[in-house]
Amino acid sequence: MTGTLVLAGTPIGDVADAPPRLATELAAAEVIAAEDTRRLRRLTQALGVHTTGRVVSYFEGNESARTPELVEALVGGARVLLVTDAGMPSVSDPGYRLVAAAVEKDIKVTAVPGPSAVLTALAVSGLPVDRFCFEGFLPRKAGERLGRLREVADERRTLVYFEAPHRLDDTLAAMAEVLGADRRAAVCRELTKTYEEVKRGPLKELAAWAAEGVRGEITIVVEGAAEPGPQDLDATELVRRVRVREEAGERRKEAIAAVAAEAGLPKRDVFDAVVAAKNAAQQGPSEGKGLS
Repeated sequence: MTGTLVLAGTPIGDVADAPPRLATELAAAEVIAAEDTRRLRRLTQALGVHTTGRVVSYFEGNESARTPELVEALVGGARVLLVTDAGMPSVSDPGYRLVAAAVEKDIKVTAVPGPSAVLTALAVSGLPVDRFCFEGFLPRKAGERLGRLREVADERRTLVYFEAPHRLDDTLAAMAEVLGADRRAAVCRELTKTYEEVKRGPLKELAAWAAEGVRGEITIVVEGAAEPGPQDLDATELVRRVRVREEAGERRKEAIAAVAAEAGLPKRDVFDAVVAAKNAAQQGPSEGKGLS
């Protein structure tokens, strides 16, 4: 009989949010793989749990090397519990490699549902939650970050991101540039902790606020793109959408056709807007800004 891999959600802030089953699984596990063994020790002390299983570290730096060892234990029948510093393993945390390897070996994988920064931020954001997509962390490099944002510029689902506090102002400024300065968003800081704060507003205002410096764990929730229509899109917006698609790799002809379909307009109208913007740009910076 093979063992079982248990992915256990841990509190993102308030330890009282720990699911009751977490204590049971911690006590019963034969192997506990922890992103930070010191944090695990503090968690078990707070929960009043005595662990008897072998504790090993499992973090980004040793995930590839440690996975075969844990799979071997699972194949041998062990109950292996995986915990990360906060939230659910595999969600922008270590765990995916181990889950994939366990599934390949036909090993049972289950979970202890627990707190989630993604869902908590969505719930308190005040933005639509019926459809959303989680984008994790954006790239650190400015060019790659802009490119990734251009890929979702027309995404109509609500977007959720994690971000480091020292990069928050740059990220919000990039979002305002690509997604639109007036796009609504919420910055959720230190969720469930003593200094919890949710700052809501247009991206341009949030970027200015973040420029003063922000601390703590950050989750960003951004409103999806509005449903387009002929009355919603002026010539400047049509040109912007074509440019975004071109920068993502589409040919201009294809980009114009796609934007026209989105806006419910004839392709000729979008083509004329692009040509006008190009002509204005060639006449000089003071005459307008458009495609080159």
